[in-house]
Amino acid sequence: MTKPTTIDEHLAGLDERAASRLRELRALIHDAAPEVTEALKWGNPAFLHPSGMILVIVGTYAGHANLAVTPSTREAFTAELAEFETGKGTVKLPYDQPIPTDLLRRMVAYRLTEYEQRGVTWM
Repeated sequence: MTKPTTIDEHLAGLDERAASRLRELRALIHDAAPEVTEALKWGNPAFLHPSGMILVIVGTYAGHANLAVTPSTREAFTAELAEFETGKGTVKLPYDQPIPTDLLRRMVAYRLTEYEQRGVTWM
């Protein structure tokens, strides 16, 4: 089996819960930042600014997806993320719970703005 080179190829190798969540997050990210392009970074779907800078990475695991942004973006939404398990720049999104679409759209938009207006690059 060859390593996937696109997000579509990556999706084909996932179980249905992970693939469904990734499709949901992919659509949400494109909705919040229509100019993003896609790539695989470190084996995970990444959504890039047209300049090539990583804005968001999504990882899929056995029981959850992980949305990875910069620590500064995650910190800007600390209060709203109180009910979620978070890391330095990540938010764990269990497959058995609906995703907070409005919150995640705002986080993606914030990440785009922080890069374009303040020059915050990837970790």
